[in-house]
Amino acid sequence: MSGVLLVTGGSRGIGAAVSRLAAAAGYAVAINYRSGEDEAFRLAAELSVAGARAVAIQGDVGVDSDVVAMFDQAVNQLGPLTALVNSAGVSGHSRVVDFDAGSLETLMRVNVIGTMLCCREAGRRMSTARGGVGGAVVNISSMAATIGGRPGSAHYAASKAAVDVFTVGFAKEVATQGIRVNAVRPGVTLTDMTASLRDDADLAGKVAATIAMNRIAEADEVAAPVLWLLSPEASFVSGCRLDVSGGGFVIGASTERQ
Repeated sequence: MSGVLLVTGGSRGIGAAVSRLAAAAGYAVAINYRSGEDEAFRLAAELSVAGARAVAIQGDVGVDSDVVAMFDQAVNQLGPLTALVNSAGVSGHSRVVDFDAGSLETLMRVNVIGTMLCCREAGRRMSTARGGVGGAVVNISSMAATIGGRPGSAHYAASKAAVDVFTVGFAKEVATQGIRVNAVRPGVTLTDMTASLRDDADLAGKVAATIAMNRIAEADEVAAPVLWLLSPEASFVSGCRLDVSGGGFVIGASTERQ
């Protein structure tokens, strides 16, 4: 594979795993970060040493002017964009009765509006109807969107459900313009966002027990399906929400006596 890929939230977690796999597959990679400058530049240097073209680009996906500037920099430094992975996201735990309006606004601005703004820019630049060469977009959603989230995560689940629905709608809009749009819905994955699971074996075991495979995913296990969706092998796949979930959630009871 080859082309130019922009990964939002690309300096850590699933985004960093995607960046590494994409570079190994031949992509030039623009690694977006908001605040993790050191991690982003270390990753760009790592990929460059390995022979890939890679740059780190700062920008807040929830700020319109940042998004435009980020895409401009990626194109100016690496060439016409052919792929986008929207991995930037925030979470947090809060029961509904404890919701804070400011925190909700931040979560929705990053997870939902940020994804939409980045897709807008990808559509403007990739569309064959606008002089582009086409391309592929993968939005990182979550299995939380399918169940309303784990306790204290209803707001996060709602933001990812919005990503799911938007992915399908955007895919339909650009289907004849050379752009494919899909979403990947990971189950619980070991990243910075779930760092507590690395430090608490008892908690990790309880979470793993709710997953059919009885284990938590590694970031690379999510990144690989993302790369497949970007690839020509997925040329007739668009508007898809691919569950990368270890078999999904365990159902604890049957309606029949066992």
